[in-house]
Amino acid sequence: MILPQDYTLVYDGTFDGFLTCVFHLYDLKLKQVHIQRKIHVQESLFGTSEEVLTDLEKSDRVWKGIKKKTSAKGRSRLYYAFLSEQEQIENLLLRYIQYALKSTMLIDADFANQDVLKVTQVAKSVGREKHRMEAFVRFRLTKDGLYFANIEPDFDVLPLISAHFKRRYADQKWVIYDLKRNYGLFYDLENVDIINLSLPDDFDATKTTSDFFATEELEFQTLWQDYFESTNIPSRKNMKLHIQHVPKRYWKYLSEKLR
Repeated sequence: MILPQDYTLVYDGTFDGFLTCVFHLYDLKLKQVHIQRKIHVQESLFGTSEEVLTDLEKSDRVWKGIKKKTSAKGRSRLYYAFLSEQEQIENLLLRYIQYALKSTMLIDADFANQDVLKVTQVAKSVGREKHRMEAFVRFRLTKDGLYFANIEPDFDVLPLISAHFKRRYADQKWVIYDLKRNYGLFYDLENVDIINLSLPDDFDATKTTSDFFATEELEFQTLWQDYFESTNIPSRKNMKLHIQHVPKRYWKYLSEKLR
């Protein structure tokens, strides 16, 4: 429940926007504060709400302050946890930052503190999702000669997987698109940019059709599915172990599972 003396800072959902809110909090010496994304903001009948515009200079000052009081691992946890998009994550991270700034020692291993423990746990979950996306993303060649992959991760991991795919597929143009968050990454053989697409109404992300994809891609899909079936030994099938390593929610990305 939001109390009458509460103050809500509303931001644009970016990490820099969140750090700008932290700067604002310290600058105005605010005490009882909630930080909320603009798309999730809840109006209060008694509290005060203020929209904070992202200021890169202010966010950079906060980040430099955090760097002085945390290790690289601690800062990584902070960013990973932010990308979880969990409800109230901003307020958890705010407490984590406040604790780090007040502490005379690094707090990375202070798991007796519930906020440090929770941030670590959330960051680990995001890290696991990152690695799974790197393993399970499947590109399909479009008629325009672009390699396209669609994902719907539990967390906003696109910023974390960008470097991996740029390094691994440096010689081809590709797009990785997050259908859940409606934005993606586009690599043009030099740079990776953030894009937004208006996908056709009849586009089915689970299907490889001749309407959107190249003929050789359809042939490759068939060849790969045939190979997968021919190497699969029914008598040695261990579905429980298989699902443990490849959870069902990722099957929609795998061409060998789409037949």
